[in-house]
Amino acid sequence: ARHRAPDRLARHLVGTADALLGYEHAVLPVGDEKPSAAHRARLALAEAAGTVLAGGLSLLGISAPTYL
Repeated sequence: ARHRAPDRLARHLVGTADALLGYEHAVLPVGDEKPSAAHRARLALAEAAGTVLAGGLSLLGISAPTYL
């Protein structure tokens, strides 16, 4: 965005979102399974990716939804 290349920023945001979707199903424990350190790490990574995506969309002038 700083170099007047919003298309590059948009492609990076798509790549970030695609990478996150690859393991989204493994973020939270299933059924009676207790949350492990891996679950907590994945959840923290998902929250960080959400922050990055929201910031990138903001740079592009697009408002990000609070929740999907």
